[in-house]
Amino acid sequence: MSLPSKDNFSEWYHEIIQQAEIMDIRYPVKGLYVWYPFGFRLRNNVYKKLREIMDREHDEVYFPTLIPETELRKESEHIRGFENEVYWVTHGGNDPLDVKLALRPTSETAMYPMFALWIRSHADLPLKVYQIVNTFRYETKHTRPLIRLREITSFKEAHTAHKSFEEAEIQVKKAIEYYKEFYDFLAIPYMVIRRPDWDKFPGAAYTIAFDTIMPDGRTLQIGTVHHLADNFAKTFGILYEDVGGEHRYVHQTCYGISERCIAALIGIHGDDNGLVLPFEVSPIQAVIIPIPYKGKDEVVREASKKLANKLSDLGIKFVLDESEDRPGAKYYKWELKGVPIRFEIGPKEVESGEVVVSFRDEKRKFKAKIEEISSEVISRWASEMRERMRKKAIEMMKQKLVYPKDVDGLKELERNVAVISLCRNRECGEYVEEISKARLLGWLEETPWWVEVKEVDSCIVCGGKGSLAVLAKSY
Repeated sequence: MSLPSKDNFSEWYHEIIQQAEIMDIRYPVKGLYVWYPFGFRLRNNVYKKLREIMDREHDEVYFPTLIPETELRKESEHIRGFENEVYWVTHGGNDPLDVKLALRPTSETAMYPMFALWIRSHADLPLKVYQIVNTFRYETKHTRPLIRLREITSFKEAHTAHKSFEEAEIQVKKAIEYYKEFYDFLAIPYMVIRRPDWDKFPGAAYTIAFDTIMPDGRTLQIGTVHHLADNFAKTFGILYEDVGGEHRYVHQTCYGISERCIAALIGIHGDDNGLVLPFEVSPIQAVIIPIPYKGKDEVVREASKKLANKLSDLGIKFVLDESEDRPGAKYYKWELKGVPIRFEIGPKEVESGEVVVSFRDEKRKFKAKIEEISSEVISRWASEMRERMRKKAIEMMKQKLVYPKDVDGLKELERNVAVISLCRNRECGEYVEEISKARLLGWLEETPWWVEVKEVDSCIVCGGKGSLAVLAKSY
């Protein structure tokens, strides 16, 4: 079964999730999906990099899924932001519970009562922990695998505590750099955007988000960083004794990434033939396809096994496809799976000691000596492929950007993302949302080089001091 054209992104995405065996959508609860083995290996490879980044400064922990209603309701602004999305456990067996339990929508109210027990002195700070867990949100909008779910299966959330607002702000900047490294590794371009004060994380002093642009012109939020100040510390009594013996509230940050990073990886890099995956995270990094010929089958098979042994020694995750399928069917199968490197060996290659090499992101084929294939060569190929993927993704995103100079230009955003000059007044923000029927994502913390803005004009609504803002239809 062939894939739809990626020009019809919604249908293409729906099909590739199933045909490439990322997730099985047939689980009998709306918004809950099952990871296939192939998809779960991809997920694990991506999160291995995320863990490696987090483990440099954080300790991994695990907190329970169930949160008492008494704790969840302590921070009034926080619960107001989530109360329509909470799943409640009301019974244990047939017995009603004295206190309802929430399936965590996010973990602040689960973790911070414990922080109040863990933190006593300035010597206990900074505290930096993270966990990768499932979270539950009663999503009433159209659900979509990896993008909008009722069970987020792979939510990486980091939580830190510090002596002062300024020290927490330093951590916010570090978190932004962590996420830049992560998405650069995946060749996914992003915009770092400060959310409007009226659209920040409930209970935060401010929110910074990472947004990328999908092929249909909608933006996808792929990470958030929140400065919580001492808001939660006051609610949960998280105090430390400073060097002078005075008790002070800690200042906190939290930052998260979900499996939307996998959705972005699939949606941005994939093509009409299937997945296109960076070498480092692909569950299968190379495939060897023997091209037999009458009377030459055995020598082709032996040469293919020789290359397989070499790849095994190099630690490459590969498949030697000796199935009865025709070569064309094999090409299609492994292109669908996004295998980065394909090796083909026929009688001519056996005679010359070579192999035909092609990369998933290119149509080009070339020959290489088998004896010259090494870790260094494959590493160079992987690096060059990631750079090609990054450049292609940036070009796609540049084509989706428009730069309206007045409010009349905001009326054609169905498949575009607008970068505009806008003041930070709520009235102007809500006005441009009303005109565009899009969401004001916020203001660029930094301008990516591929956003083609020469200078910042005055606010396109009121004429006041403007800053670069982003408007888009979003998932």
